[in-house]
Amino acid sequence: MAHDAVVEWFDSHCHLQEEFAEAGDGDDPGPHATRLAETVARAAEAGVTGMVCVGTGAGSSAEAVDLVRAMRRPDSVAVAEGVELWATVGLHPHDAVDGMDSLDALLGAELGTVPAGDGQRVVVAIGECGLDYHYDHSPRPTQREAFARQIELANRHRLALVIHTREAWDDTLDILAAAGVPDRTVVHCFTGGPEEARRCLDLGTFLSFSGVVTFKNADQVREAAALCPLDRLLVETDAPFLTPVPHRGTLNEPSRVPVVGAAIAQVKRVETPVLAEASTRNARALFAL
Repeated sequence: MAHDAVVEWFDSHCHLQEEFAEAGDGDDPGPHATRLAETVARAAEAGVTGMVCVGTGAGSSAEAVDLVRAMRRPDSVAVAEGVELWATVGLHPHDAVDGMDSLDALLGAELGTVPAGDGQRVVVAIGECGLDYHYDHSPRPTQREAFARQIELANRHRLALVIHTREAWDDTLDILAAAGVPDRTVVHCFTGGPEEARRCLDLGTFLSFSGVVTFKNADQVREAAALCPLDRLLVETDAPFLTPVPHRGTLNEPSRVPVVGAAIAQVKRVETPVLAEASTRNARALFAL
């Protein structure tokens, strides 16, 4: 994909781990390292300069950390000039029943390896964490407890907080307010409407929009994107999920960030490079890069 060299994009939320890449890939997609290298190369070609690989449990968080470290080795097959990768450590509400012990151990070990504020740090956020009352894969009290504990971790370690919320706005925002909103917090894959957007913005959070903004039935999400100030807005793919129109039916990947960003720019009636610059700057501010 050709792109204007001046336009740089940042995928603030993606899942590049093998457990996600295998979902729906079909017949023998080949070694994960090869697929990852191809994915990163396509992202670079699309103008993506930064990506955050998001953990959803102890296993995927550990793999996210390992992927970042592997990509930073000079001999990495996945290295692409000008593309940087960071990781998060989190427990998704679906998996809250698994408990926080292994996550605490991973986080403690990882944060102990690099001084706070060092540019080479790997873990830049806690999450994704929050509440999901649509599926209820974990009991709601367990979800709420895990969410509150992860807010505390973000505050204690001065890390960003990445929130997942679905059909649980009141409890999500109540717990967030009670536990103390971390200075750098984002509601990822925002799927609320204008009212929910205002409530989140009033608490000081960023809003991150995904390919959902391109969906035919997502008028409320587009209204939320329209009202979100440019200095509080991020762009993500949530790859390999939520592939934007017109690529529905294929696996999503970070190279689709410009597609999502262009849709948001249209909704906000700004030039696409303006949206790209603002969202990239916001992502770097959110994750303190």
